[in-house]
Amino acid sequence: MKYLIQHPEPIGIERDLFDAGNVVTVAKAVEAAGWDGVAFTEHPAPGYRWLAEGGGHQTLDPFVALGAVAAVTERISLLTYLAVAPYRNPLLLAKAAATVDMLSNGRFILGLGTGYLKGEFFALGVDFDERNALFDEALDVMPLHWSGEKFSYEGTHFNARDLVARPSPKRTIPIWIGGNSKLTRRRVASRAQGWMPMSGPPEMATTTRTAHLGDLDAIGTAVRDLKDQAGDRADEIDVMVLYTDDSILDTTADVERHRDALGQIAEIGATWVSFAWDFSTELETLAFVEGFAATYLGSNRI
Repeated sequence: MKYLIQHPEPIGIERDLFDAGNVVTVAKAVEAAGWDGVAFTEHPAPGYRWLAEGGGHQTLDPFVALGAVAAVTERISLLTYLAVAPYRNPLLLAKAAATVDMLSNGRFILGLGTGYLKGEFFALGVDFDERNALFDEALDVMPLHWSGEKFSYEGTHFNARDLVARPSPKRTIPIWIGGNSKLTRRRVASRAQGWMPMSGPPEMATTTRTAHLGDLDAIGTAVRDLKDQAGDRADEIDVMVLYTDDSILDTTADVERHRDALGQIAEIGATWVSFAWDFSTELETLAFVEGFAATYLGSNRI
């Protein structure tokens, strides 16, 4: 199983995102410690109330941030966890993804979601009710863009005729899709290379407008459903599960219990585990990055 950490993003507006660590410093530490990947998410136009009342978190532009990470690392995977596909014209989205992939020598994974903040859609001039249609168009267009060959496509808000995108990443970049709905699993089974289920309390599922998967058993059932739908592609699909037990922040405590929990995640078919904590200082971030690696990675890896 592989392990990924999301760059810390402070809840609210009182602290600065960089308090938890400079992007370059954290990325170098993640790679040096033996982790497998680093991720950034996005909210380009968050509402003041969403942030100020503690329900939202700050972000960087994930493609720009991962470009910086690509320049100072050689091995780790780089993931958008996640980018909201309907926020961008799919040709611009494809170009951003291809750029990070080429700069990183093929280490980029494009994690996508349909989005859930209505106010953010309105601020960006995107029709919230069309988000699923726009998402599917992006899944259609991006592989054409990455092929380096001439293509045409007629979409909801654009008409591409006889285009060619160069330079080409020389591969179809892996797409992982986030969300818990049956529609998400159908998309992954037929059109993507990975699934990122969302775990947490029912109110989180309500906020993010997705089905509730409250525990590992529920996620495991959904993974089996996904693999059944995928058929011959089942073994090619990655599944990344978020680890939510914050007692692991003390990386030397309850080690066997956490190892058992990580083993259970592997048993349900997950290939990656992600960690997303709201650290207050760079020292805290680096202490977890290095402490977790010392205890759970290397020869101790599950």
